[in-house]
Amino acid sequence: MGPGKTTTRTRRRAVPWLLLGLWVGLLAFMSPFSAKLSDVQADRAVDYLPASADSTQVAKIQEQLPGGETTEIVLVYHRDGGLTAVDRTTAQQQVDEIAGAHQLTGTPKGVPSEDGTTLMYPVASNEPGTDEELRDAFVNDVRDVTEGGDGLSVEVGGPGALATDAGAVYDSLDGPLLYTTVGVVAILLIIIYRSPLLWLVPLAVAGVANYLSMGVAYGLHSAFDTSVSGQSTGIMTILVFGAGTDYALLLIARYREELRRIERPYDAMRAALRGCGPAVLASSGTVALGLLCLLAADLNSSRGMGPMGTVGVLSALLAMLTLLPALLVLLGRRVFWPLVPAFGSRPKERRSLFSAMGSSAGRRPLAVLTGGVVLLGALALGMLNLPGTVKQEDSFVDKPDAVVAMQTLAAAYPEQSTQPINVITPSDRTDATLATLRDHQGVANVEQGRSGDGWTEISVAAKDAPQSAGETATIESLRSQLDGSYIGGPSAEQLDLKDTNSSDMKIVVPLVLASVLLILVALLRSLVAPLLLVAAVVAVWGAALGIGGLVFGPVFGFEGTDPGLGLLSFVFLVALGVDYGIFLMHRMREESLAGAEPVTAALTALRTTGGVIASAGLVLAATFAVLLNMGLVQLVELGFVIAVGVLLDTFLVRTYLVTSASVALRRKVWWPGKLSREPDPAAEQGSGSDRQEPPRQPEPAAVP
Repeated sequence: MGPGKTTTRTRRRAVPWLLLGLWVGLLAFMSPFSAKLSDVQADRAVDYLPASADSTQVAKIQEQLPGGETTEIVLVYHRDGGLTAVDRTTAQQQVDEIAGAHQLTGTPKGVPSEDGTTLMYPVASNEPGTDEELRDAFVNDVRDVTEGGDGLSVEVGGPGALATDAGAVYDSLDGPLLYTTVGVVAILLIIIYRSPLLWLVPLAVAGVANYLSMGVAYGLHSAFDTSVSGQSTGIMTILVFGAGTDYALLLIARYREELRRIERPYDAMRAALRGCGPAVLASSGTVALGLLCLLAADLNSSRGMGPMGTVGVLSALLAMLTLLPALLVLLGRRVFWPLVPAFGSRPKERRSLFSAMGSSAGRRPLAVLTGGVVLLGALALGMLNLPGTVKQEDSFVDKPDAVVAMQTLAAAYPEQSTQPINVITPSDRTDATLATLRDHQGVANVEQGRSGDGWTEISVAAKDAPQSAGETATIESLRSQLDGSYIGGPSAEQLDLKDTNSSDMKIVVPLVLASVLLILVALLRSLVAPLLLVAAVVAVWGAALGIGGLVFGPVFGFEGTDPGLGLLSFVFLVALGVDYGIFLMHRMREESLAGAEPVTAALTALRTTGGVIASAGLVLAATFAVLLNMGLVQLVELGFVIAVGVLLDTFLVRTYLVTSASVALRRKVWWPGKLSREPDPAAEQGSGSDRQEPPRQPEPAAVP
C-alpha cells in the first residue's frame, strides 16, 4: 500500500474524531456561560418598549428617583350585592398588615365605587426596586395576605401585578417550550426516517447547538449589553431546533444519495457537503442577515431579537455542518438501519407525490401559477378582518388575577381611569406643569410625587377608561402641551408600541428584502429567480396574516393583535421561507449546469428536493406551532402566522407556484446569467473532454 493511500485513510479516520474533540472542548468552555443566560433575562417594560419613546424615558427616570423604581398595584374588594361594613373592616385590616410588612410609598387610601359594590386601594412600594424577583415576591406576598370568602372577592391588579403575571408566562418558556419543541421534532424525525437510531443524531446535534447558542448569547449580552428577554430566548430555541433540523434533513438526504454512488462514508459526506453546502450556507445567511436587520428597529424587544435569533441560526449551522457530518461518518451506513443505502444500489422506483405535483405544474404552468396567485390574494384579504391592537387586559390567553382585577375596576369605576398616567417634568417647571394638568379637560386628578436629579414625578388620573379613545386623546394632547416633559404609564406604553412598530416596518422591511435579494443574486447568478422567490415569500406572508385575520377573533376569541405581529412575522417568514426556495432553485441550477433542459431541470429539482422541503417545512411549522400552547396572545399569534405561512410556502408556493413559474419562464428564469442563453450547438458537439457529463438519474424522493 502506497504512502498516499495510507495518508488518505488516516485523514478519513482522524478528521471526524478531531471535529468531535473540538466540539467537546467548545462545550466545556461554553458551559459556565450557557448556565448564566437565565440570570440576565429581563422582562421589564423598558426591555420591550421603544428606545426613544416618552414612556421609556419615564421608566428610566423613575428608576433614578429617590427610592428607585416604584411597583404599583391595586387591591380590589368586590361584592355583587354591595360591600358590607365587615367587608370594609376586613379590607382595612389587610391593607394595614401589608403596610406593616412592607415599605410603602404613602398611606393607601380606599376609593369606593359609586354603586357601593367595589373598594379599591392603590398601593405603591419602592422596596423591590428594579429587581424582578423582589417585585414578584412583593406581589405574591400581597396576594397571600388578601383573602376574601363568603361572597367577597379580592383581586390584586395594577401594573406591578400584570408584570408579575406576564413574567410567570415568560419563565415557563424555559422548560415547557424546550421540552415540547424537542418532543415534536423527535416525533417528526421518527416518522420521516423510520429508523430507531438515525432520528437521534440530528436531534442530539440540535440540542448541542442550542446549548452553544445560550453561551454565545450570554457573551453578547456581557460584551455589548444586548437585550435578553423571555420572548427572544424562546424564539432562539425554536430557531435552533427548527432551522437546524431543516439543514440536517437536507444534508442527510444528500448524504444518503451519495452513499449509493460512493463506497466510503467519508468520501460520500464530502460529496454531500459540496453538493448541498452552498444552499445551506446561503439559507442560513438569509435568515441571519434578515434577523440582523431588526437592529435597525427602535423597539427594544424587536432589536434584541435580531442578535439572539442570529446566534441561534449560526449555532445550528455550525453544528449541522461539522458535528453532524462527523457523527454520521463515524456511525457509518448502519445509522440508516433498516433502510441502509448500499453502495451501487438504486432506490425503489415509485411515483412520489412530488412527481405528480411536478407533472401537473409542467403540463399547465400558467394555469397553475394563475390559480395559486389568485388563491394567495384571496387569503390576504383576510388581513382586513384583523382585530385592532390588543389591550393589556386581553394579552393573556387565560386571564390571571391581575386581568380579572382590571375588568372589575373597569365595570365598577366607568367614570374614571383606574391606572395612572405618569408624567416626568423638569423640577424647575413643576408648578407650571401642575397648572396645565389641572386645567386639562381630560384630567380628573393630579398628585405630585417624588423629585430628584432635576426631575419631578406627577401621577395623573384621566377621566376616561384605560386605553380608551378618550384616554389616548388625553395622552396625545398632554404630550403636545407639555414641552420638555415625558408622558408614560401603561396606556402610554401601549400607544408607543403601536406607533413604533408602524415606523419600524417602514425601515426594517426594505432592509430585509434588499439583504435577502442580494444573497439570492450571489447564489443563483440571476436576477429573475431571486425576484421570483422574494415575491413568493411576500405573498405567503400576506396570505398567512390573512388567515390569521379569519381565525384570531372568530375562532380563538382574541380581542386584538400584538402591534409587533406584522413586523416579526414578515422577518421570519421572508427569511425562513426563502430557505426552501434556495433548496429548490439551487438544485434546479445544478441540473441546468449538468446539461438538463429547463423543464427537465425544474421537475427533477422538485422530485429530488420535494421530500426534503416537505419534511423541513413540517418540522419548522411544528416548532413554531409550539407557541400556540403559550399563555400570551402575542406568542400564540406569532406562532400561528409563521406555522401557517411555512406550510403554505412548503406545499403550495415551492411545489406548485415556483415550479410552474420556472417551467413557464424556462431559461429566462436565470436571466441575465449564462444559463439564460441557449446553448451553442457547435460547442455541444466538441470533444469528449469539452462535453458536460449527463445529469444523474434522480431518486424519486430524497427522504424515504
